[in-house]
Amino acid sequence: MEFANKEYLLLLLLLIPYLVWYFSFRKRTEATMTLSDTWLLLDAPKTLRQRLAWLPMALRCITLVLVVIVLCRPQTRNAWDEQSVEGIDIMLAMDVSTSMLAEDLKPNRMEAAKSVASAFISARPNDNIGLTIFAGEAFTQCPMTTDRASLLNLLQSVRADIAARGLIEDGTAVGMGLANAITRLKDSKAKSKVVILLTDGSNNAGEISPLTSADIAKSLGIRVYTIGVGTNKVAPYPVPVAGGVQYVNIPVEIDTKTLAEIAKKTDGSFYRATNNEELKKIYEDIDKLERSKLNVKKFSKRYEAFQPFALLALLSLLLEVLLRLTWLKRIP
Repeated sequence: MEFANKEYLLLLLLLIPYLVWYFSFRKRTEATMTLSDTWLLLDAPKTLRQRLAWLPMALRCITLVLVVIVLCRPQTRNAWDEQSVEGIDIMLAMDVSTSMLAEDLKPNRMEAAKSVASAFISARPNDNIGLTIFAGEAFTQCPMTTDRASLLNLLQSVRADIAARGLIEDGTAVGMGLANAITRLKDSKAKSKVVILLTDGSNNAGEISPLTSADIAKSLGIRVYTIGVGTNKVAPYPVPVAGGVQYVNIPVEIDTKTLAEIAKKTDGSFYRATNNEELKKIYEDIDKLERSKLNVKKFSKRYEAFQPFALLALLSLLLEVLLRLTWLKRIP
């Protein structure tokens, strides 16, 4: 915690003359009674009110201290924290076409891919990671970031039915998805730049072919890992019908040749994932990549923190007034 107006701390010096006045001069103004002899009072026990006669003065001092703190505007720390860490720049390019709802992986291809990607992201806190999604067109779901919470939140919000709902054109634009991810990496200063491209089909949409995107990636020193998701023959696909869901078998048509060529051109690797366990293997290779230093800036917002002190000051003042007018009232 820090103070925005530290100069107000000088007001605490007012406590010194107040305490001097209280202990030195105030008693002279209090009513007194002259007695011929006070020996009878020497052994008289002090009551609780006598023992706590100083309490209103102490509460007044506490109130003054709290008011000064409020005037100083206490705030949470607000600064850019810059540090160097070891990491690589990674873009996840994920197919979100309607075929990703097929349930040959459990619970379906989309959820299996998200689960594995989430575990991968959580295990790499020092990497810059972003997310591109594509169907018949591609866009960036999350730019590269070290903010794991935001990235994971955006990843979990990805659904494979966005094309079915008309939010994005359906299809499989592998070239466009790869090109979008490359755009996010082209200005990276990291020694290792990686795209993890996951799809369950063949390129059938988009203005850029997958191999053209692969050539661009190669020229920029970007390594591409490609994953073909799905069984080798047919896969169960849920079709909504009146009152429920009916499953039909759809053919698995993954362009393994093109995916393998993309990986080969960019010094990456091609993987076939026919089940959830195979889907995890790609990340073992990425862990072996050379890491490069990144300058990471973390920002924390500034929050005003005077409210608790203001509340305590009010309570202290009210308690002092209450005690001074009731239980600890002095007569005269």
